[in-house]
Amino acid sequence: MTDSAKIAGSAYISKEGLYLYPNEELTGEDVLTFINYNRGITTYGENYRYYTGEHSILKKKFDPNSFRPDNRVISNWANYVVDTYIGYFMGTPVKIQLEDDSKNKLLQDWLKVNTFTDKLSEVAKQVAIYGLSYMLAYQDEDSNTCVAVVPPDEGFIIYDTSIKRKPIAFVRYTYFNSELVGEVYTDSKVYSIGRDGGLEETGDIVPFKEVPAVEFYANEERLSLVGKIRTLVDTYDNAISQKANELEYFDQSFLLMLGINLPKDPKTGKPILDFNGGKRVFNDPSPEAANAKFEFLSKPDSDNMQENMLNRLVNDIFQTAMVANLNDEAFSGNSSGVAIRYKLLSMQNQAALEERKFTIALTNFLSNIVSLGKVIGSTSVNEIKTGLSFTFKRNIPVNDADEANTAKTLEGVVSKETQLKVLSIVDDPKAEIKKIDAEKENLIKQSLQNSISATDMFKGGVDDAEPEERSVLESQRASRKEVDSSKPEERQEV
Repeated sequence: MTDSAKIAGSAYISKEGLYLYPNEELTGEDVLTFINYNRGITTYGENYRYYTGEHSILKKKFDPNSFRPDNRVISNWANYVVDTYIGYFMGTPVKIQLEDDSKNKLLQDWLKVNTFTDKLSEVAKQVAIYGLSYMLAYQDEDSNTCVAVVPPDEGFIIYDTSIKRKPIAFVRYTYFNSELVGEVYTDSKVYSIGRDGGLEETGDIVPFKEVPAVEFYANEERLSLVGKIRTLVDTYDNAISQKANELEYFDQSFLLMLGINLPKDPKTGKPILDFNGGKRVFNDPSPEAANAKFEFLSKPDSDNMQENMLNRLVNDIFQTAMVANLNDEAFSGNSSGVAIRYKLLSMQNQAALEERKFTIALTNFLSNIVSLGKVIGSTSVNEIKTGLSFTFKRNIPVNDADEANTAKTLEGVVSKETQLKVLSIVDDPKAEIKKIDAEKENLIKQSLQNSISATDMFKGGVDDAEPEERSVLESQRASRKEVDSSKPEERQEV
């Protein structure tokens, strides 16, 4: 496959699916070319429908001439696989921190106001469904820096043709009443897309000095979890629907009666069968009835073959998606953390690769918008990049006692912050260290106060002592000065 293919005009697409533009200035005609191409990508809509349960089997035409049942059974494995993986990968919120404590507090406040971890989870889910997703930064009416999540069927980034693949613009679009509405964000301005595809300046500026959007993906090929298992899900739906058809078709049993003379209807001459009444015994006094035979006709049984097929498809679905089937019997009776991790190894490997891609995207995205000054104050992009840290923690069953023992073993071996990162119950190690220091400071203050209270009985006058101290000093008829100036052997015990 060639490195890139021409769409139309000056619009190109790489083999990884990147939109490339070789010219310096983007034109409205080329933007419209990219939009039309993006709208023509059918896999986005198909993957979403599979995630929401609208599978292909539901759209099959019904054969009115068929005498067989026509069940349409779906098993939403796409939804199960995506939600299981995202719960594992993003179920525990990502910890985003800066080294500088004062700036880190401002960053945490901004992340909380923008519900950033929730948006990041939505990005991860879209990556699992579509193969990629976008985050867009913008300034609201009060010039506050905000973040929005854009799915790939509503937006895309256009890159230059250099080896760095530097973003040229981010395009966000939609259609209302068949009319195109959208914006184009460059590194300095925001343009609206006209009805004819022309670009018009909105007057809004991009203060980040970079295109205010970033692309998230799990792999360079932009493969999605849903896309990898879609044909397997179709086959499973067909197999289980066919099984339901056979069960319904053979639901009625046929009774075979041979060698017996049943009473006949005088009008029709047909045998009289009273299965719904009280008759349960057939009596035939003729000698031939001694060899009478009653039995149900046997039905063809393909249940074992069907079950083997369904089980094989389920295994292939999870193996292809590289997601663990948590309902599998292999997980029953294994409470060991090491045993569970071995069973989750394929999912762990996939999450580790995706984590690196997310870390790069988050570093570039946050360093550009945070360095603006509205979030943590004026600072440089490089300072943010070097000071940012991301902690991805897999959402798996944990043993608090084991974690506590591990953290205790690390005492004096690593830093306090690293030691606390081992504990899943600690969300913010830096904040936890502050709490520990505050508790120690309070203990010291209490110890000093207790010590001062004890010596106050012997220092100072009666008038400035506490009520308990005053009663003792008055009983001794002494002042703090007198007690303090006396010799030890002259002092009376209190």
